[in-house]
Amino acid sequence: MANSPQAKKRARQAEKSRTHNASLRSMVRTYLKKVLAAIASGDQDAAKTAYVSAVSVIDRMADKGILHKNKAARHKSRLNSKIKAMSAAA
Repeated sequence: MANSPQAKKRARQAEKSRTHNASLRSMVRTYLKKVLAAIASGDQDAAKTAYVSAVSVIDRMADKGILHKNKAARHKSRLNSKIKAMSAAA
């Protein structure tokens, strides 16, 4: 456990930051699930609109360092390829 006042403050700040970052990561996962649900339902227009909003959130979190930039790019690429595959299959 932290002993000095400085270490106690850093522990408080780290906990606050951890909970805030966890909620942001959760938000990203929610947006990803919305896109995947739209893809699973077969509605390409809904999937495209959900994808656009998800990309905005993913990019913001990558800029903040909540997600690694390569992981953000990987998510966007995989979702986009699934949406494109919907039009090819139809």
